[in-house]
Amino acid sequence: MKPEVDRRKARNRRHAYVRKHVSGTSERPRLNVFRSLTHIYAQVIDDSLGVTLVSASTIDKEVRAQIDGVAKTEQARVVGKVLAERALAKGVTKVVFDRGGYKYHGRVKALADGAREAGLEF
Repeated sequence: MKPEVDRRKARNRRHAYVRKHVSGTSERPRLNVFRSLTHIYAQVIDDSLGVTLVSASTIDKEVRAQIDGVAKTEQARVVGKVLAERALAKGVTKVVFDRGGYKYHGRVKALADGAREAGLEF
């Protein structure tokens, strides 16, 4: 019998590995992604100051109006666009992408593509 895999522990281990190599600075803050079963959250973080500059998620009132009745992948794309617009308004144009231990696939990829379409550079 195979031992059971704790998915949360495995993701946290992968995320810790990624965080060893990816760090946000004032010039290039880190775009962090968290994905739950129903929602997706993204934030732009300056790790040198320990400050979240901007954030967006599927639970924001502004985003909720745009994603009503849309598939989760498209919801992630909208969150990426909204995040990029907010970041550009704050003067952030370049970021480092932190996929949070998730595969660069599906909703995570859609969020990144949405942010790129709206003008963020990674």
